[in-house]
Amino acid sequence: MFRTRILRAFVAAVLLSFVSAIPAQQLVNGYEPKWWKEAVVYQIYPRSFKDSNGDGIGDIPGIISKLDYLQKLGVNVIWLSPHYDSPNVDGGYDIRDYRKVMKEFGDMGDFDSLLAGIKQRHMRLIIDLVVNHTSDETKWFVESRSSKTNPYRDFYIWRPGHTAADGTRTPPNNYPSYFSGSAWSLDPKTNEYYLHYFAAKQPDLNWDEPKVRAEVYSLMRFWLDKGVDGFRMDVIPLISKPAGMPDLTPEQLQNPPNAYANGPRLPEYLHEMNREVLAKYDTMTVGEATGTTLAQTNSLVDERRHELNMIFNFDAIKLGRPDFGPSVLGPWSLSQLKSIYDAHASVLTKHDWDTVFLSNHDNPRIVSTFGDDSPAMRVPSAKLFETMILTLRGTPFLYQGDELGMTDYPFKKLSDYNDIAIKNAYKDQVESGKVSAEAFLAGQAKVTRDNARTPMQWDGSSEAGFTTGDHPWLAVNPNYTEINAAAEEADPASVLNYMRALIKLRAGTRAFVYGDYKDLDPKNEKVYAYTRTLGEEKYLVVENFGSSAQTYTLPDGLKAGTLLLSDIPSSHQANASTLNLGPWESRIYKQ
Repeated sequence: MFRTRILRAFVAAVLLSFVSAIPAQQLVNGYEPKWWKEAVVYQIYPRSFKDSNGDGIGDIPGIISKLDYLQKLGVNVIWLSPHYDSPNVDGGYDIRDYRKVMKEFGDMGDFDSLLAGIKQRHMRLIIDLVVNHTSDETKWFVESRSSKTNPYRDFYIWRPGHTAADGTRTPPNNYPSYFSGSAWSLDPKTNEYYLHYFAAKQPDLNWDEPKVRAEVYSLMRFWLDKGVDGFRMDVIPLISKPAGMPDLTPEQLQNPPNAYANGPRLPEYLHEMNREVLAKYDTMTVGEATGTTLAQTNSLVDERRHELNMIFNFDAIKLGRPDFGPSVLGPWSLSQLKSIYDAHASVLTKHDWDTVFLSNHDNPRIVSTFGDDSPAMRVPSAKLFETMILTLRGTPFLYQGDELGMTDYPFKKLSDYNDIAIKNAYKDQVESGKVSAEAFLAGQAKVTRDNARTPMQWDGSSEAGFTTGDHPWLAVNPNYTEINAAAEEADPASVLNYMRALIKLRAGTRAFVYGDYKDLDPKNEKVYAYTRTLGEEKYLVVENFGSSAQTYTLPDGLKAGTLLLSDIPSSHQANASTLNLGPWESRIYKQ
């Protein structure tokens, strides 16, 4: 292992010296080429992807059985949501042992086989790094809470809180949890409060403690030495806490993530992480940047800073709803969505890199949230959004089932849900009498994380082919008999087959990776038209955002050019300046 690390460090040093010596003419449109910039990433939520043994829980052997499917889809990086040993209070994001595999998913031998299978198919693997918090069952916290003098005490954030004259105890400050209630819990063993931005069983680590950082870097090396290619870093801007942790102001309480994120020591921690670990490997890093504004993005991803490669900014995916606490879908407009991507293109420089996504394990399905999931419009609507994601500026991230146009689940009652965020919010809002159960459940059905976590729909057999058992851990969407991979495989006009063609087109078109972006008609509320230009190559993307046909004339006398791909089979006039677009139709032209 030690010899391997020395060799990796030597190779990384040689590569770094080579890259720094690249002359300007070898840059692509001012960008330094990287494999992770050219990648198409596919996120797998293991519990819901494929069950191999009939226990109703997806597992690693199940993922292995579908690697050929993913290879055929055309994706080249797999992002695996947490696979670690966990009590599973928050979908695996409460980690008990960072060096073990969750027993429901398999064992380390299964993980090694998965990694080998991915490499054999010329794909790469990134895994979740969840180090803002741990499970309260990890050895570190069990020791930390045992006494105030335990060597692990400072691995977490403990405070005495406030004691009133009558003996009443209150938390150290007014921090709210992402999952409702206070972000502090009183531990009876030592009679002090510990901080948990998320569930009470997810205590926050104290990154000011050097031993914590050393442990994190050690576990990162463990997985990188196995051969994983990088990390998606869970809520990474939260690891540095606000100086002094004072009460939030009334204004800050309206949006706590902005107060929690990007604490004063975050640059120091990320520099150290890069220096001690990441710079020694050829990695891809993407930070889940809750609480981070677009203006703050380059302070994390500017390549000259040597911190992260890219981050997830939530401006687009959270359009119409807040990024904190229970919410409902609010109104949004196409011009608002465009303005987000336009702002990214103008604010981020050639030294920054972006991500493009509208789905993940924490958000409802794209077609049900932004599009039209009615039987008549689901397919073109799903195709349109994937067209957008795969042709905009930045590395595209897809979530399992996007390629099928999977939809939200018809949640009705509280028992339908698994999500701890919903259950805690129900207690906070319904049981306290703030809102009615009917109103709460109707609103949450459209935004719950469980929409993304229903089992993958593989075929029309019992339980969608996800499991051979009778009881999947979360109910399968009842529309699986119409929406499933087997049916779409056999349909040339399916979302699945369109996605394969789209990913293939992107892979062969560097303009969609490194090309300049221009929004041709920012104020248009029906049509999104933009170009991607790289040198002499220019591509036009036109998308009709709506369930009615549109006649659209390109601005500035532009002509469409040669049609490369459309989500609706029909005849198209070459080099037309006026386009007759069908409902939810998207087209890609080469000009």
